[in-house]
Amino acid sequence: MGKKLSGSDRRKAIVKWLTQSDEPMTGTNIAQKANVSRQVIVQDISLLKAQNHPIIATSNGYLYIQQKQEKKPFYKVIACQHKAEETREELYLIVDHGVTVKNVSIEHPIYGDLEASVMVSNRAEVDQFVQKIEDKKAPYLLELTDGIHNHTIIADEEWKLEQAEQALHDRGFIVQ
Repeated sequence: MGKKLSGSDRRKAIVKWLTQSDEPMTGTNIAQKANVSRQVIVQDISLLKAQNHPIIATSNGYLYIQQKQEKKPFYKVIACQHKAEETREELYLIVDHGVTVKNVSIEHPIYGDLEASVMVSNRAEVDQFVQKIEDKKAPYLLELTDGIHNHTIIADEEWKLEQAEQALHDRGFIVQ
């Protein structure tokens, strides 16, 4: 553990750590590096987001979304329906085509639109995501809507999105 930094210096350090990391960083890991509590890091992340830093919270930790000048990715929202126990299979069908699942969203009858970050791009990340859900005994959002949900999917080529959607369609996971 290092010395405690001022709030401003700590937030600068958090941005530096996140931008230099290729993997998500947990709040606990950042807190240990900064010699503060995880709750302080949660507050710092909120302040950084309010200052328009492109930080997202994923199931694996915080990510700083690098603003690259390269070709912009392609996005598509797909409507799916399946049972909770088929979630791993659904996500595999998507990531196996070189596509990232950005989020899941539902239209809840009381709360309106609910969205959660997923951010999985390969089978290992899918396995981690599903394992976290199982370990916490947390329900999938689709359980609130008879299996109907949307995913925002991202790829560097539009044809990858189309192939992933076709695979889901062939499996019967796309809402008609």
